[in-house]
Amino acid sequence: MASLPIYTWRLAPEGLATVRQLRARGLRPGGQDVAAQIERPRRRRAPLVAYLYEIDKAKPVRPMTPAKWAALAKANTARRTCPECRRDAGYVIPASLGMCVPCAYPEEQRAT
Repeated sequence: MASLPIYTWRLAPEGLATVRQLRARGLRPGGQDVAAQIERPRRRRAPLVAYLYEIDKAKPVRPMTPAKWAALAKANTARRTCPECRRDAGYVIPASLGMCVPCAYPEEQRAT
């Protein structure tokens, strides 16, 4: 098995991009193998590693279907609905609370 070429941060050759860079161009890796990796050194810790893909072999991002849009809207609504009072909180409920702020701190809401 051949090892991947490793480049230092900001020194990768033209024609290679990370998944985020591909996505910004409206592309996706499309099942291709990783072409190389890039490492960003850090002090006292292991370096950050990102995988690089060939831009030439990348495919366009698939468009969202109406069913996917509906599923995404349903999931976002569920994240905003308080399980205690069953109301739309108007924001994503924090996982640390597990409920909307008025339900989590009822005594503070009465004081104001």
